[in-house]
Amino acid sequence: MHQDILTEIDQGVGIITLNRADRHNAFDDAMIDEISIATTAMEADAAVRVIVFSSTGKSFCAGADLNWMKRMAGYSNQANLDDSRALAEMFRRVRQCSKPTVARVQGPAYGGGVGLVAACDIAIACFDAQFALTEVKLGLIPAAISPHVIAAIGERYARRYMLTAERFSAAEAYRIGLLHEIVSDTNGLDEALGEIVDALLGNGPEAIAECKTLIDTVAWQRLSPALIEDTAQRITRRRSSSEGREGMSAFLEKRNPNWRLA
Repeated sequence: MHQDILTEIDQGVGIITLNRADRHNAFDDAMIDEISIATTAMEADAAVRVIVFSSTGKSFCAGADLNWMKRMAGYSNQANLDDSRALAEMFRRVRQCSKPTVARVQGPAYGGGVGLVAACDIAIACFDAQFALTEVKLGLIPAAISPHVIAAIGERYARRYMLTAERFSAAEAYRIGLLHEIVSDTNGLDEALGEIVDALLGNGPEAIAECKTLIDTVAWQRLSPALIEDTAQRITRRRSSSEGREGMSAFLEKRNPNWRLA
């Protein structure tokens, strides 16, 4: 039986692979549910330290599956709302996952595919990958992905690419902040991914989780006495935590901390 996604855990890395290459890995309701379930399961699995999102075939993700969209046109308003909530919840689970998430983008990403890239903490892609926020071409809007895309590329670039639905290159995606790194081919993609994963695995898993929460809290806030106090409280808790003490001791003793995998 064909699986819409494939999952694997290898040496601390959980891999969620979109596996509808014949449909350019486009989302439908079943695939959305499977991604949500897999993300939640890997977040809860102590054996997983990093989660990677990848795809089979030539495309990373073409957004919404056309057959699914045709079905949605005949849904009741409540069914449509439930469907939309499930999509938004899937992106939220990726974005707010306590473990670091990395998008491995080997090919084009459109619509919701851009949303998945933006929801991940780190994104790398091949030079020939292309991107587009195509919803307005269909008389729709990129509502579910908008919090993640705007956080990644900012309001100004969101205005251009959400309103025009233009395609843009990996180089442009890198320039505007959607991507962190671009490489020449899939071999380079795997090499870059390996370096990023190794760096993430070298860091305290509890500290990474709290750092993600810190970023979400501090982003978009004005500097204020309350914010300064909040950050002071956070670092105080980290310094006195067992992981924080272990990290400092390992540094001073010139040894690997106990969270490093052998």
